[in-house]
Amino acid sequence: MVRRLFLFAGILAFCFSQAQEMPLEYRFGEKYKDRYKYSNLLCFSETPSGEKVLVRAYYTGLLLRPKGYLIERYSPELELMDEYNYKFKEADFVHGFVANGQIHMLFLDYDQEQAAYEYTIHQSPVGTYDFSVRSLLTIPAQEVGQPLEKNYFNRDFKSGFTTTVLSDPDARSFSISILRKENKDLQHRILVYDNQLNQVLDVDFSAPSEEKNYAFEEMAVAPDLSSVYLVGKAYFRKRRFKEGERRYQYELQRLDKSGIQTLIFDEPGIYSEGIKPLWRGENLVCAGFYADRKDNRYNGLEYFLVNPETLSVLKRKYAPFSEQFMLDKFGKETDKAIKNLVFKGAHFTADGSLLFNAEEFFITESTQANASGGRVRVERHHHNDIVSVKFDPQGDLVWARNINKTEVTQGDSAYASYSSFSRDGQTYFFICSSAEAPQIINKQRVIFKQGFSRKRNVFVIRLDSEGEMSYEKVMDASEARLPLMVSKPLVNEAEDELLFYAKQGSRKQLVSVGVKGNSF
Repeated sequence: MVRRLFLFAGILAFCFSQAQEMPLEYRFGEKYKDRYKYSNLLCFSETPSGEKVLVRAYYTGLLLRPKGYLIERYSPELELMDEYNYKFKEADFVHGFVANGQIHMLFLDYDQEQAAYEYTIHQSPVGTYDFSVRSLLTIPAQEVGQPLEKNYFNRDFKSGFTTTVLSDPDARSFSISILRKENKDLQHRILVYDNQLNQVLDVDFSAPSEEKNYAFEEMAVAPDLSSVYLVGKAYFRKRRFKEGERRYQYELQRLDKSGIQTLIFDEPGIYSEGIKPLWRGENLVCAGFYADRKDNRYNGLEYFLVNPETLSVLKRKYAPFSEQFMLDKFGKETDKAIKNLVFKGAHFTADGSLLFNAEEFFITESTQANASGGRVRVERHHHNDIVSVKFDPQGDLVWARNINKTEVTQGDSAYASYSSFSRDGQTYFFICSSAEAPQIINKQRVIFKQGFSRKRNVFVIRLDSEGEMSYEKVMDASEARLPLMVSKPLVNEAEDELLFYAKQGSRKQLVSVGVKGNSF
C-alpha cells in the first residue's frame, strides 16, 4: 500500500527569505523488484483513468547492448498493475506516447532490401500488450552512420540522410523532418501526424534548404492542427564567415497546406540565440535570448508577440542581463560569457505573465583507457546553471534569476538536470544532489554541486512572484531510498502533481509530489 508522508515545519535546511515550509505533499509507492539493472526511461504517460504507463529500454550483456523494452503500468495509487517485456531490438527508438487507449512507439530502421529508411509505429492497447506494426513512412536513401540527429548544438549535415522528430508540448502531434542528399539532388520533407497517426501535413521544404541547413529545436501547433510552427537554427550553406563568427540565424517556419511562411527574428546588431514558441490566446509568444554580436554568447532576453496567420511581429521587446544577474551567476569574474542555454519549462500565469526557465547544457568529449588497454572516446553531458525569467503581460522583463549548479554525467542524464513546475505565480525547481546542503555565497547566491557520494538528496528551490529565492532539502537518502529520475517527471497540471520514477539496481518505485500553492 502507498504510505503518505507530509512535510511540516522542522525540515527546512536553509532559506534566503523568511523561513516557511514548502507547500508540498509526498506519496511514496511500494518498492518493487526489477530484473534489469541497466535501462533508460523513454516514455512516461498517463491514461484518462489515471493509470501511469512507462516504457524503458533495457540493456544486458558484457557490452550492454539494447535487448528490448519493458512496459510498466501503475494504478492511480502508484501500485504496479502489470509489466510486459517487448522483445524488440531491430530498430532505433525515436518517440513514444500514450493516446486513445493505445501505446505508440515510433522506430527508425534501415531496410537493406529496399535500400530505404523506414519509420514504423508499434502499437498496442494499454494493458493488453498485443502489438501490431505499421509502416508510417519509407524514404529511399543510402545508409549512413548516424541518421538520427541528437546533438543539440552541432548538427551534422554532411551525410546523405538526416532526420529529426519533434513533439508539441501537449503531445497532440509530432513532426518528422527528413533531409536527403544524393550528389547535387537535395530533398527536404516535413511531415506532421496527429496522435491518432493521421497525416496532417506533408510539406516539400527543399527550396529553403537549397540555401540553408535547418536544425529544428521547438514545435507548436494551431489549436485545430491546421498549421504547424517550427523554430530552429538556419545554417547558411554558401556564405563565407570569419573565424568565431556564427553561421546561422534563428527562424520561425509556419507550415500549412498552402505552403511555407518564414519569420526571421534578427535585427541589425541583435541576433536571436534561442526561441520558444507558445500560444497565448489567439497569438503566438516567442521568447528567448539574444546576442549583440555575431558569436554564441548571450547578452539578454527577448520577447515577441506574433500574429500566427501573417507572422507579423505585433510587439518586440529586448532586455539586457542586469549587473545583478551577472553578479549572481559569476560573482566578481568579469570575463565569463553566458551561452548554451536549453529551454526546460514555460508557463503563463492567470494574468498573462510568462514564466520560463532554461538550463546551461553542453557536451564534451575526451578519450580514456579501457580495460583492455585501448583508448575509447567518452562523451560527457554537463547540466549546469538554471536561468529563470518572468515577463509581464506586456512583454516587459520583471526579473531574471540565475541558480548556480554544476552536474556532469557520462551515462543516463535522467538523474541529473532538474524539473520545474509553476503554480500561483511561483516556480518550483526539483534537483538532486549528493551534497547535504548547497554552498552559500551570499543572501541570493548559492551553488548546488553534484558531489561524489552515491546518496541523492532532493532539494526544492522556489522563486516567488517577485523572484525571491528560497530552498529546502525536502528528502534525504534515508527517506527516498532510491534516487529519483528528477529530470523526467510525468507532470499533471490539472492535479498540481509531478510523478517521479525512482530506480537503483534491482529496485524501483514511483514518488508523487503535489504542489499545494499558497493556501497552506
